[in-house]
Amino acid sequence: MVDSVYRTRSLGVAAVGLPDQYADGKAAKVWQLYIGNTRKRTEEYRSWLVALLRQHSCVSALDVACGTGVDSIMLVQEGFKMVSVDASDKMLKYALKERWERRKEAAFDQWVIEEANWLTLADDVQKPGDGFDAVICLGNSFAHLPDFKGDQSDQKLALQNIASMVKPGGILIIDHRNYDYILETGLAPQGKNIYYQSDLKQDISTSVLWVNNKPHMVTLDYSLEIPQSEGVQRPPETSKFRLSYYPHRLESFKELLKEAFFGKCELNVFGDFKPYKPNQGKAPCYFIHVVKKTA
Repeated sequence: MVDSVYRTRSLGVAAVGLPDQYADGKAAKVWQLYIGNTRKRTEEYRSWLVALLRQHSCVSALDVACGTGVDSIMLVQEGFKMVSVDASDKMLKYALKERWERRKEAAFDQWVIEEANWLTLADDVQKPGDGFDAVICLGNSFAHLPDFKGDQSDQKLALQNIASMVKPGGILIIDHRNYDYILETGLAPQGKNIYYQSDLKQDISTSVLWVNNKPHMVTLDYSLEIPQSEGVQRPPETSKFRLSYYPHRLESFKELLKEAFFGKCELNVFGDFKPYKPNQGKAPCYFIHVVKKTA
């Protein structure tokens, strides 16, 4: 295991099967603070995603990386019929709490939340008919899946399972950080997180692990300044945790997606919600792939 020479995640995080990098509960709790109000998103993100789903006449959607439920909550509020899954029970408890607190609202009472693993998705999720109108996997979530075997077989299987949940004519929306830029410069592109409205002061350090002259893993060390509760006369606390990611390059990830759909798809790439053009002036922080299943 990589951990024998390089610690890839905060202590207490699972290392078997599909890694739950939030298993110790610490990262999940801090991440919830980092995200901020789960009923608010950056307006650009909300508008872009909702408009895209409505453009494709989507009604049902599967969130395969719902985490604390922040994206799913937004879409439930917008009237979409949501099924939300995640491999981390520590993250899911926040989504379950929100559903319970809003259970008197019909849309939230009907919101389905389950624990599921991308590698066994067909067994974990009941697919409605031919599939969902849309499947989303956002917030750099897919990059959490490592390549310990060295052949990307787990990643290919996971993407095939995710693609199988999309009905013909439906879409998959999946993203990853701009790892091309990170690998070339050693730094993440400058800019605020496009997804979250966070008021916490933060610092993120980037490290790249190379194996046999190939980039094998990127680790992000988060340092967040957590303010004290009102009335507490102490300086803010600093919380630190580490998350690791597989550094998907843009072109290779496009090929993985085409393979997952057996070539029967149309693929468009966005950079921070805008149509992406190679060699454009400003490097985007995130690449977002919109894949339409054609058959």
